[in-house]
Amino acid sequence: MSEAGNKINIVLAVDHASVTGGQAKVALESALGLQRAGFSPIVFAAAAPVDPRLARAGIEVVCLDQPDLLGNSSKAAAALQGTWNFYAAEQMRILLARLPRENTIVHVHGWAKALSASIASPIRRSGLPAVYTMHEYFLFCPNGGFYNYPRNHVCRLTPLSPACWATNCDSRNYQRKIWRGLRQTVMERVARLPQIFGDFILISRFQAGVVAGRLPPGARIHAVSNPIDCENLGRKTNPASGDFLFVGRMSPEKGLFLFAQAARKTGIVPVFAGDGPAAEEIAALYPEARLLGWKSPAEVKALLRAARALVFPSLWFEGQPLTVLEAKAMGTPVIVSDGCAGREEMQDGVSGLWFQSADANSLARALEKARDDALVTRMSHAAYDEFWSDPPTLGRHVERLGPIYHELLARRRPAA
Repeated sequence: MSEAGNKINIVLAVDHASVTGGQAKVALESALGLQRAGFSPIVFAAAAPVDPRLARAGIEVVCLDQPDLLGNSSKAAAALQGTWNFYAAEQMRILLARLPRENTIVHVHGWAKALSASIASPIRRSGLPAVYTMHEYFLFCPNGGFYNYPRNHVCRLTPLSPACWATNCDSRNYQRKIWRGLRQTVMERVARLPQIFGDFILISRFQAGVVAGRLPPGARIHAVSNPIDCENLGRKTNPASGDFLFVGRMSPEKGLFLFAQAARKTGIVPVFAGDGPAAEEIAALYPEARLLGWKSPAEVKALLRAARALVFPSLWFEGQPLTVLEAKAMGTPVIVSDGCAGREEMQDGVSGLWFQSADANSLARALEKARDDALVTRMSHAAYDEFWSDPPTLGRHVERLGPIYHELLARRRPAA
Protein backbone atom coordinates (compact mmCIF):
# COMPACT_ATOMS: atom_id res chain seq x y z
CA MET A 1 0.00 0.00 0.00
CA SER A 2 1.14 3.58 -0.59
CA GLU A 3 1.44 6.16 2.12
CA ALA A 4 -1.79 7.79 0.94
CA GLY A 5 -3.61 4.53 1.59
CA ASN A 6 -4.18 3.85 -2.12
CA LYS A 7 -3.18 0.58 -3.68
CA ILE A 8 -0.02 0.58 -5.75
CA ASN A 9 -0.83 0.07 -9.43
CA ILE A 10 1.45 -2.41 -11.19
CA VAL A 11 1.14 -2.37 -14.98
CA LEU A 12 2.37 -5.79 -16.11
CA ALA A 13 3.35 -5.64 -19.80
CA VAL A 14 3.53 -9.02 -21.51
CA ASP A 15 2.99 -10.27 -25.06
CA HIS A 16 0.22 -12.79 -24.31
CA ALA A 17 -2.83 -12.49 -22.04
CA SER A 18 -2.93 -16.25 -21.55
CA VAL A 19 -0.32 -18.84 -20.62
CA THR A 20 1.61 -19.68 -23.78
CA GLY A 21 4.98 -20.32 -22.15
CA GLY A 22 7.07 -19.66 -19.07
CA GLN A 23 7.22 -15.88 -19.52
CA ALA A 24 3.44 -15.41 -19.71
CA LYS A 25 2.89 -17.95 -16.95
CA VAL A 26 5.08 -15.99 -14.53
CA ALA A 27 3.56 -12.62 -15.47
CA LEU A 28 -0.05 -13.75 -15.13
CA GLU A 29 0.45 -15.74 -11.94
CA SER A 30 2.36 -12.78 -10.54
CA ALA A 31 -0.73 -10.64 -11.27
CA LEU A 32 -2.90 -13.08 -9.33
CA GLY A 33 -0.48 -13.10 -6.40
CA LEU A 34 -0.13 -9.31 -6.37
CA GLN A 35 -3.91 -8.90 -6.30
CA ARG A 36 -4.16 -11.17 -3.24
CA ALA A 37 -1.31 -9.24 -1.57
CA GLY A 38 -3.15 -5.90 -1.79
CA PHE A 39 -1.62 -4.43 -4.93
CA SER A 40 -3.65 -3.37 -7.97
CA PRO A 41 -2.19 -5.21 -10.98
CA ILE A 42 -3.20 -4.28 -14.53
CA VAL A 43 -2.26 -6.73 -17.27
CA PHE A 44 -1.35 -5.03 -20.56
CA ALA A 45 -1.01 -7.58 -23.35
CA ALA A 46 -1.16 -7.69 -27.14
CA ALA A 47 -2.35 -11.20 -27.93
CA ALA A 48 -5.64 -12.83 -26.93
CA PRO A 49 -7.24 -14.91 -25.50
CA VAL A 50 -7.39 -13.65 -21.93
CA ASP A 51 -6.76 -16.06 -19.07
CA PRO A 52 -10.18 -16.46 -17.35
CA ARG A 53 -8.54 -16.50 -13.92
CA LEU A 54 -7.83 -12.78 -14.28
CA ALA A 55 -11.49 -11.83 -14.63
CA ARG A 56 -12.48 -14.11 -11.75
CA ALA A 57 -9.91 -12.34 -9.56
CA GLY A 58 -11.17 -8.89 -10.58
CA ILE A 59 -7.91 -7.95 -12.32
CA GLU A 60 -8.12 -5.30 -15.03
CA VAL A 61 -6.84 -6.49 -18.40
CA VAL A 62 -6.02 -4.29 -21.38
CA CYS A 63 -5.80 -6.80 -24.23
CA LEU A 64 -5.24 -5.42 -27.74
CA ASP A 65 -6.64 -8.56 -29.43
CA GLN A 66 -3.72 -8.67 -31.84
CA PRO A 67 -2.07 -11.84 -33.13
CA ASP A 68 1.43 -12.55 -32.01
CA LEU A 69 4.13 -12.49 -34.68
CA LEU A 70 4.00 -16.21 -35.44
CA GLY A 71 0.19 -16.22 -35.51
CA ASN A 72 -0.11 -13.34 -37.95
CA SER A 73 -1.32 -14.56 -41.37
CA SER A 74 0.59 -11.74 -43.09
CA LYS A 75 4.36 -11.86 -42.89
CA ALA A 76 4.57 -8.18 -43.83
CA ALA A 77 2.12 -7.18 -41.10
CA ALA A 78 3.98 -9.32 -38.58
CA ALA A 79 7.30 -7.71 -39.54
CA LEU A 80 5.82 -4.22 -39.09
CA GLN A 81 4.14 -5.10 -35.79
CA GLY A 82 7.29 -6.71 -34.44
CA THR A 83 9.43 -3.72 -35.39
CA TRP A 84 7.08 -0.99 -34.15
CA ASN A 85 3.59 -1.78 -32.85
CA PHE A 86 1.91 1.62 -33.22
CA TYR A 87 -1.35 0.44 -31.66
CA ALA A 88 0.44 -0.95 -28.59
CA ALA A 89 2.29 2.32 -28.11
CA GLU A 90 -0.92 4.38 -28.30
CA GLN A 91 -2.87 2.11 -25.95
CA MET A 92 0.01 2.09 -23.45
CA ARG A 93 0.02 5.90 -23.58
CA ILE A 94 -3.72 6.04 -22.90
CA LEU A 95 -3.45 3.58 -20.01
CA LEU A 96 -0.53 5.30 -18.28
CA ALA A 97 -2.10 8.76 -18.71
CA ARG A 98 -5.09 7.81 -16.57
CA LEU A 99 -3.12 6.25 -13.72
CA PRO A 100 -1.87 8.33 -10.76
CA ARG A 101 1.82 9.14 -11.04
CA GLU A 102 2.48 8.87 -7.31
CA ASN A 103 1.63 5.18 -6.98
CA THR A 104 2.03 3.51 -10.41
CA ILE A 105 4.86 1.27 -11.61
CA VAL A 106 5.42 -0.36 -15.01
CA HIS A 107 6.78 -3.90 -14.89
CA VAL A 108 7.72 -5.33 -18.31
CA HIS A 109 7.92 -9.11 -18.70
CA GLY A 110 7.97 -9.42 -22.49
CA TRP A 111 7.78 -7.40 -25.71
CA ALA A 112 9.48 -9.34 -28.52
CA LYS A 113 6.62 -11.65 -29.57
CA ALA A 114 3.80 -9.11 -30.04
CA LEU A 115 4.10 -5.76 -28.21
CA SER A 116 7.39 -4.59 -29.78
CA ALA A 117 9.85 -2.02 -28.43
CA SER A 118 7.37 0.76 -29.23
CA ILE A 119 6.08 0.60 -25.65
CA ALA A 120 9.30 2.32 -24.56
CA SER A 121 8.10 5.70 -25.84
CA PRO A 122 4.93 6.05 -23.73
CA ILE A 123 6.66 4.60 -20.67
CA ARG A 124 9.49 7.12 -21.02
CA ARG A 125 7.09 10.04 -21.53
CA SER A 126 5.01 9.03 -18.51
CA GLY A 127 8.00 9.43 -16.19
CA LEU A 128 6.80 6.41 -14.21
CA PRO A 129 9.33 4.04 -12.61
CA ALA A 130 9.87 0.90 -14.68
CA VAL A 131 11.40 -2.50 -13.98
CA TYR A 132 12.21 -5.36 -16.35
CA THR A 133 12.27 -9.10 -15.64
CA MET A 134 14.93 -10.90 -17.67
CA HIS A 135 13.12 -14.04 -18.89
CA GLU A 136 15.32 -14.20 -22.01
CA TYR A 137 17.85 -11.93 -23.71
CA PHE A 138 16.00 -10.01 -26.44
CA LEU A 139 17.20 -6.74 -24.90
CA PHE A 140 20.72 -7.65 -26.04
CA CYS A 141 20.60 -10.40 -28.68
CA PRO A 142 18.61 -10.36 -31.96
CA ASN A 143 17.37 -13.94 -31.50
CA GLY A 144 16.96 -13.65 -27.75
CA GLY A 145 19.21 -16.49 -26.71
CA PHE A 146 22.88 -15.87 -27.59
CA TYR A 147 22.53 -19.11 -29.52
CA ASN A 148 23.33 -20.27 -33.06
CA TYR A 149 20.33 -22.46 -33.90
CA PRO A 150 21.51 -23.96 -37.23
CA ARG A 151 24.81 -25.05 -35.65
CA ASN A 152 23.39 -25.81 -32.20
CA HIS A 153 25.91 -23.99 -30.04
CA VAL A 154 26.14 -20.92 -27.83
CA CYS A 155 27.03 -17.78 -29.77
CA ARG A 156 29.93 -15.67 -28.46
CA LEU A 157 29.73 -12.94 -31.13
CA THR A 158 29.08 -9.33 -30.17
CA PRO A 159 25.42 -8.61 -31.02
CA LEU A 160 25.00 -6.43 -34.14
CA SER A 161 28.73 -6.59 -34.92
CA PRO A 162 29.72 -7.24 -38.58
CA ALA A 163 30.31 -10.89 -37.69
CA CYS A 164 26.87 -11.07 -36.11
CA TRP A 165 25.16 -9.62 -39.19
CA ALA A 166 27.04 -12.07 -41.41
CA THR A 167 26.06 -15.12 -39.35
CA ASN A 168 22.84 -17.02 -39.91
CA CYS A 169 21.94 -17.91 -36.34
CA ASP A 170 18.15 -17.94 -36.72
CA SER A 171 16.08 -21.06 -36.14
CA ARG A 172 14.27 -20.51 -39.47
CA ASN A 173 16.26 -18.68 -42.12
CA TYR A 174 18.76 -15.90 -42.77
CA GLN A 175 16.06 -13.51 -43.96
CA ARG A 176 14.44 -13.59 -40.54
CA LYS A 177 17.85 -13.07 -38.94
CA ILE A 178 18.30 -9.89 -40.99
CA TRP A 179 14.85 -8.67 -39.93
CA ARG A 180 15.63 -9.44 -36.30
CA GLY A 181 18.88 -7.50 -36.62
CA LEU A 182 16.97 -4.52 -38.01
CA ARG A 183 14.42 -4.81 -35.21
CA GLN A 184 17.25 -4.94 -32.67
CA THR A 185 18.74 -1.77 -34.15
CA VAL A 186 15.38 0.01 -33.87
CA MET A 187 14.95 -1.25 -30.30
CA GLU A 188 18.40 -0.05 -29.22
CA ARG A 189 18.78 3.21 -31.17
CA VAL A 190 15.23 4.46 -31.76
CA ALA A 191 13.12 3.09 -28.91
CA ARG A 192 16.13 2.85 -26.56
CA LEU A 193 14.12 0.30 -24.59
CA PRO A 194 16.87 -0.80 -22.13
CA GLN A 195 17.41 2.80 -21.01
CA ILE A 196 13.88 3.24 -19.61
CA PHE A 197 14.67 0.72 -16.86
CA GLY A 198 16.71 1.63 -13.83
CA ASP A 199 16.00 -1.76 -12.28
CA PHE A 200 16.27 -5.30 -13.62
CA ILE A 201 15.00 -8.50 -12.05
CA LEU A 202 17.17 -11.55 -12.73
CA ILE A 203 15.67 -14.97 -12.10
CA SER A 204 19.02 -16.68 -11.44
CA ARG A 205 22.62 -15.91 -10.56
CA PHE A 206 23.62 -17.51 -13.85
CA GLN A 207 21.95 -14.67 -15.75
CA ALA A 208 24.15 -12.11 -14.04
CA GLY A 209 27.15 -13.59 -15.83
CA VAL A 210 25.35 -13.63 -19.18
CA VAL A 211 24.29 -9.95 -19.05
CA ALA A 212 27.39 -8.62 -17.27
CA GLY A 213 28.50 -5.40 -18.93
CA ARG A 214 25.36 -5.18 -21.07
CA LEU A 215 22.98 -3.42 -18.67
CA PRO A 216 22.64 0.39 -18.73
CA PRO A 217 25.11 2.26 -16.47
CA GLY A 218 23.89 2.46 -12.88
CA ALA A 219 21.28 -0.26 -13.32
CA ARG A 220 20.18 -1.94 -10.11
CA ILE A 221 19.88 -5.73 -10.11
CA HIS A 222 17.35 -7.66 -8.03
CA ALA A 223 17.18 -11.44 -7.62
CA VAL A 224 13.66 -12.88 -7.64
CA SER A 225 13.01 -16.52 -8.44
CA ASN A 226 10.08 -17.47 -10.62
CA PRO A 227 7.14 -18.94 -8.69
CA ILE A 228 6.61 -22.70 -8.71
CA ASP A 229 3.22 -24.32 -8.08
CA CYS A 230 3.80 -27.77 -6.60
CA GLU A 231 2.14 -29.98 -4.03
CA ASN A 232 4.25 -31.30 -1.16
CA LEU A 233 3.90 -35.07 -1.55
CA GLY A 234 6.63 -35.96 0.91
CA ARG A 235 9.76 -37.94 0.19
CA LYS A 236 9.52 -40.68 -2.41
CA THR A 237 9.03 -44.17 -1.04
CA ASN A 238 10.82 -45.86 -3.96
CA PRO A 239 13.06 -43.23 -5.56
CA ALA A 240 15.31 -45.67 -7.43
CA SER A 241 12.52 -46.82 -9.75
CA GLY A 242 11.28 -45.14 -12.90
CA ASP A 243 12.73 -43.76 -16.12
CA PHE A 244 15.34 -41.29 -17.23
CA LEU A 245 12.98 -38.56 -18.38
CA PHE A 246 13.18 -35.48 -20.60
CA VAL A 247 10.34 -32.94 -20.30
CA GLY A 248 9.88 -29.94 -22.57
CA ARG A 249 9.72 -28.65 -26.10
CA MET A 250 11.34 -31.07 -28.49
CA SER A 251 13.64 -28.70 -30.34
CA PRO A 252 17.41 -29.09 -30.89
CA GLU A 253 18.54 -26.30 -28.52
CA LYS A 254 16.96 -28.27 -25.66
CA GLY A 255 19.64 -30.94 -26.07
CA LEU A 256 17.33 -33.87 -26.75
CA PHE A 257 19.66 -35.35 -29.41
CA LEU A 258 22.47 -35.19 -26.87
CA PHE A 259 20.32 -37.12 -24.38
CA ALA A 260 19.37 -39.75 -26.95
CA GLN A 261 23.01 -40.19 -28.00
CA ALA A 262 24.25 -40.50 -24.41
CA ALA A 263 21.43 -42.90 -23.53
CA ARG A 264 22.39 -45.17 -26.43
CA LYS A 265 26.01 -45.17 -25.22
CA THR A 266 24.90 -46.41 -21.79
CA GLY A 267 22.16 -48.76 -22.98
CA ILE A 268 19.28 -47.00 -21.27
CA VAL A 269 15.93 -46.10 -22.82
CA PRO A 270 15.43 -42.32 -23.05
CA VAL A 271 11.88 -41.14 -22.39
CA PHE A 272 10.61 -37.87 -23.88
CA ALA A 273 7.50 -36.03 -22.70
CA GLY A 274 6.69 -33.12 -24.99
CA ASP A 275 6.26 -32.20 -28.61
CA GLY A 276 8.05 -30.04 -31.13
CA PRO A 277 9.82 -29.89 -34.48
CA ALA A 278 12.47 -32.50 -33.64
CA ALA A 279 10.10 -35.25 -32.45
CA GLU A 280 9.91 -37.11 -35.75
CA GLU A 281 13.68 -37.01 -36.25
CA ILE A 282 14.28 -38.38 -32.75
CA ALA A 283 11.82 -41.21 -33.46
CA ALA A 284 13.57 -42.03 -36.75
CA LEU A 285 17.16 -41.85 -35.50
CA TYR A 286 16.57 -43.42 -32.08
CA PRO A 287 13.79 -46.02 -32.42
CA GLU A 288 14.57 -47.28 -28.91
CA ALA A 289 13.39 -43.97 -27.43
CA ARG A 290 9.91 -43.69 -25.91
CA LEU A 291 8.04 -40.60 -27.06
CA LEU A 292 5.05 -39.79 -24.88
CA GLY A 293 3.93 -36.68 -26.74
CA TRP A 294 2.44 -33.56 -25.21
CA LYS A 295 1.27 -33.89 -21.61
CA SER A 296 -0.89 -31.67 -19.42
CA PRO A 297 0.71 -29.93 -16.42
CA ALA A 298 -0.84 -32.48 -14.06
CA GLU A 299 0.46 -35.36 -16.17
CA VAL A 300 3.94 -33.80 -16.28
CA LYS A 301 4.04 -33.61 -12.48
CA ALA A 302 3.01 -37.25 -12.23
CA LEU A 303 5.74 -38.23 -14.68
CA LEU A 304 8.32 -36.22 -12.74
CA ARG A 305 7.27 -37.88 -9.49
CA ALA A 306 7.58 -41.34 -11.04
CA ALA A 307 10.91 -40.74 -12.81
CA ARG A 308 14.24 -42.03 -11.59
CA ALA A 309 15.86 -38.79 -12.77
CA LEU A 310 15.03 -35.80 -14.93
CA VAL A 311 17.61 -35.23 -17.65
CA PHE A 312 17.99 -31.55 -18.51
CA PRO A 313 20.54 -31.35 -21.35
CA SER A 314 19.75 -27.84 -22.62
CA LEU A 315 22.40 -26.29 -24.86
CA TRP A 316 21.43 -22.63 -24.54
CA PHE A 317 21.57 -20.12 -21.66
CA GLU A 318 18.34 -21.12 -19.89
CA GLY A 319 17.60 -18.40 -17.33
CA GLN A 320 15.75 -20.52 -14.78
CA PRO A 321 14.36 -23.85 -15.98
CA LEU A 322 11.04 -24.36 -14.20
CA THR A 323 11.06 -28.10 -14.93
CA VAL A 324 14.22 -28.50 -12.86
CA LEU A 325 12.52 -26.90 -9.87
CA GLU A 326 9.35 -28.94 -10.38
CA ALA A 327 11.43 -32.13 -10.39
CA LYS A 328 13.12 -31.12 -7.13
CA ALA A 329 9.73 -30.48 -5.57
CA MET A 330 8.76 -34.02 -6.49
CA GLY A 331 11.91 -35.46 -4.95
CA THR A 332 13.42 -36.36 -8.32
CA PRO A 333 17.15 -35.67 -8.85
CA VAL A 334 18.19 -33.87 -12.02
CA ILE A 335 21.06 -34.59 -14.38
CA VAL A 336 21.72 -31.08 -15.65
CA SER A 337 23.99 -29.30 -18.11
CA ASP A 338 26.54 -27.03 -16.45
CA GLY A 339 25.89 -24.43 -19.18
CA CYS A 340 22.51 -23.25 -17.93
CA ALA A 341 20.99 -21.86 -14.73
CA GLY A 342 19.53 -25.25 -13.84
CA ARG A 343 22.89 -26.16 -12.32
CA GLU A 344 22.27 -23.63 -9.53
CA GLU A 345 19.36 -25.70 -8.26
CA MET A 346 21.28 -28.97 -7.93
CA GLN A 347 24.28 -29.70 -5.76
CA ASP A 348 26.50 -31.88 -7.91
CA GLY A 349 26.60 -35.37 -6.42
CA VAL A 350 24.22 -34.37 -3.61
CA SER A 351 20.80 -33.57 -5.08
CA GLY A 352 21.67 -34.15 -8.73
CA LEU A 353 24.50 -34.49 -11.19
CA TRP A 354 26.17 -31.94 -13.47
CA PHE A 355 27.66 -32.80 -16.84
CA GLN A 356 29.70 -30.76 -19.28
CA SER A 357 27.42 -28.86 -21.64
CA ALA A 358 27.09 -30.30 -25.17
CA ASP A 359 29.32 -33.28 -24.28
CA ALA A 360 27.56 -36.60 -24.91
CA ASN A 361 30.33 -38.59 -23.22
CA SER A 362 30.07 -36.47 -20.09
CA LEU A 363 26.29 -36.94 -20.02
CA ALA A 364 26.73 -40.69 -20.57
CA ARG A 365 29.01 -40.87 -17.52
CA ALA A 366 26.40 -39.04 -15.45
CA LEU A 367 23.68 -41.43 -16.62
CA GLU A 368 25.89 -44.36 -15.68
CA LYS A 369 26.38 -42.92 -12.18
CA ALA A 370 22.62 -42.52 -11.82
CA ARG A 371 22.19 -46.28 -12.25
CA ASP A 372 23.38 -46.60 -8.65
CA ASP A 373 20.20 -47.13 -6.60
CA ALA A 374 21.75 -45.96 -3.34
CA LEU A 375 23.08 -42.76 -4.92
CA VAL A 376 19.74 -41.99 -6.57
CA THR A 377 17.93 -42.53 -3.27
CA ARG A 378 20.26 -40.13 -1.45
CA MET A 379 19.95 -37.53 -4.19
CA SER A 380 16.17 -37.87 -4.25
CA HIS A 381 15.89 -37.17 -0.52
CA ALA A 382 18.34 -34.28 -0.75
CA ALA A 383 16.50 -32.72 -3.72
CA TYR A 384 13.19 -32.91 -1.88
CA ASP A 385 14.65 -31.48 1.35
CA GLU A 386 16.42 -28.63 -0.47
CA PHE A 387 13.30 -27.53 -2.30
CA TRP A 388 10.87 -27.64 0.60
CA SER A 389 13.25 -25.96 3.05
CA ASP A 390 12.57 -22.70 1.16
CA PRO A 391 10.03 -23.33 -1.60
CA PRO A 392 9.77 -20.62 -4.29
CA THR A 393 6.00 -20.37 -4.03
CA LEU A 394 3.89 -17.61 -5.56
CA GLY A 395 3.48 -16.08 -2.10
CA ARG A 396 7.23 -15.82 -1.62
CA HIS A 397 7.64 -14.50 -5.15
CA VAL A 398 5.27 -11.63 -4.37
CA GLU A 399 6.92 -11.05 -0.98
CA ARG A 400 10.18 -10.40 -2.83
CA LEU A 401 8.57 -8.17 -5.45
CA GLY A 402 6.92 -5.94 -2.85
CA PRO A 403 10.10 -4.32 -1.46
CA ILE A 404 11.35 -3.67 -5.02
CA TYR A 405 8.15 -1.83 -5.91
CA HIS A 406 8.23 0.22 -2.70
CA GLU A 407 11.89 1.08 -3.33
CA LEU A 408 11.05 2.28 -6.85
CA LEU A 409 8.38 4.62 -5.53
CA ALA A 410 10.49 5.83 -2.61
CA ARG A 411 13.36 6.73 -4.96
CA ARG A 412 11.02 8.71 -7.17
CA ARG A 413 9.33 10.79 -4.45
CA PRO A 414 12.15 13.26 -3.68
CA ALA A 415 12.39 14.19 -7.36
CA ALA A 416 8.62 14.58 -7.58
